[in-house]
Amino acid sequence: MSQTIKADYLIIGAGASGVAFADTVLSESDATMIIVDKEDKPGGHWNHAYSFVTLHQPSSFYGVSSKELSRGVKDEVGLNKGLNELASGAEVLAYFDELMRETFLPSGKVRYFPKCEYLGDGVIRSILTGQTFNVEANKIVDSTYYKTSIPATHTPVFSIDDSVNFMPPNNLPKLQTKIDGVTIIGGGKTGIDTCLWLLERGVPADNIRWIMPRDAWLIDRRNTQPTKEFFADTIGAQAGQMEAIANSTSMEDMFLRLEQAGVFLRLDRNVLPKMFHGATVSKMELEELGKIKKVVRLGRVSAVEASRIVLVEGEIPLPDNEIVVDCTASAITNLEISPVFSENTITLQTVRSYQPVFSASFIAHIDLNYDDIKKKNDLCRVVPLPNHDYDWVELTYRNMMNQFFWSKEPGLKKWLQNNRLDGFMAMVAGVKFYEFENLKILNRMRKAAKPAIAKLKEYKAQIDKGH
Repeated sequence: MSQTIKADYLIIGAGASGVAFADTVLSESDATMIIVDKEDKPGGHWNHAYSFVTLHQPSSFYGVSSKELSRGVKDEVGLNKGLNELASGAEVLAYFDELMRETFLPSGKVRYFPKCEYLGDGVIRSILTGQTFNVEANKIVDSTYYKTSIPATHTPVFSIDDSVNFMPPNNLPKLQTKIDGVTIIGGGKTGIDTCLWLLERGVPADNIRWIMPRDAWLIDRRNTQPTKEFFADTIGAQAGQMEAIANSTSMEDMFLRLEQAGVFLRLDRNVLPKMFHGATVSKMELEELGKIKKVVRLGRVSAVEASRIVLVEGEIPLPDNEIVVDCTASAITNLEISPVFSENTITLQTVRSYQPVFSASFIAHIDLNYDDIKKKNDLCRVVPLPNHDYDWVELTYRNMMNQFFWSKEPGLKKWLQNNRLDGFMAMVAGVKFYEFENLKILNRMRKAAKPAIAKLKEYKAQIDKGH
């Protein structure tokens, strides 16, 4: 017999976005919440992450607003040396578990149902016992809309011969045999992480072959640091970005100007990237990656056979003892945009580029403080997730427009400055009248903002026509 339970919010998914939404609701209201998740612990896809994964932006940008994830230190060793720390996957999981046990559940406002699935129509079911619960909730929050894909549970789109030593990156640290040769499939962040792990573990670059269907524009991590000492890098990069857009004569020229301004990096200066996923790297990491000379650019893999790998634009031999590592899982598998607010459903999506947890916190704040659904959707216009290089145009345009609309909304500016997940607003607001160099950077940014928006609108029109 089903049990009926009640709450103001039913939150589907205890991943980072669902938990960030719940944290803001808990901090800013007396609302009650039920959180249901298929995993045994909060943290979503982090429960299945490869052991050497870290955040690729500073820890200050991640987690929930009420609880600091960063220890406030800079890395002193490794390829992120001199920059703010990057939490490991284990640290992220421990953080979310502690948050649930020490803050959410003791509040009396949150009920947590791990190892349970949402069946729709307000029904949740225990995966282990089959027991069902009927949930009466005022609002349903879907934090699973983006359908995150990860290497450990990902099914490749190409065929694999049973004889091939094929594995996700999760298996690499478990190996007890010598690596004579390894082929990495995938040019995204997972591929980058895996190549760097192999190099850091002493595997010779000549033993690594990297299949890269598309080269990517990468973000210089130095320009994402939210602490004041990096003001010239972080806010300076934003000013340089505005100027590069405003002064560009074409989209290709814009990307090259962004590279000149230090906003973007690329692996090979002779290859013009066609992909942008928002991945960040340090310059030391980029230098290490450059040691890998066996880079295969023959399009996507269509089959991994016993003695060869077949690609769209050709094929390469596969030695008998080669390890093949699948890094082709796309972090996000659903790129379709849906209204954030619709009747009694809230569909969590990014309303600021690259920052899903900030976006979830922001959406929660808007839901708690506004009643009109049109107004709420106007303030939470979705910033689309990028795939192709030219997607950066739409992403940047929408991000800038959202920031503009938020600046006109009473009370939002102060909330943004006080939200831990928004480090840049606090940096800008903290500039003193005598900090002339920083003021010059802000003036550059303001001067270039309107011309940049106009140029982005022009490029958007070209894209819509099929550029």
